[in-house]
Amino acid sequence: MAVGERLPDLAIPLTRTLIVATALAGRDYQDVHHDPELARQRGSKDIFMNILTSNGLVDRYVTGWAGPAATVTAIRIRLGAPNYPGDTMTLSGEVRARHDDGRVDIAVTGANSLGNHVTGTVTVRLPKEAAPR
Repeated sequence: MAVGERLPDLAIPLTRTLIVATALAGRDYQDVHHDPELARQRGSKDIFMNILTSNGLVDRYVTGWAGPAATVTAIRIRLGAPNYPGDTMTLSGEVRARHDDGRVDIAVTGANSLGNHVTGTVTVRLPKEAAPR
């Protein structure tokens, strides 16, 4: 893999079930992640995905590309537009740097119809004998 190499896009349908189930699985009981009426009362158009889920999906995206032998050493993300049910978030990425110790920096963006939901960088350590698929 070379600096500038693009990772294949990954489209994730944003279902109500995904948003609610992942918030509850992470013990995030904040009402804006599961109660549409309370979310609207707080100024949102609907429930929206929590940051733990966004972080997990970014991790899944990069490790799906890098393979099971890769080790994530850092994830640095920033949230933007909310992920609402009924939309799709498409993750895309690009190799930004390769380090002598086997680490690779991947720039990641997850966009939906409102704009960028998540942007950031993931650093993975690849074993010397392994290469991304």
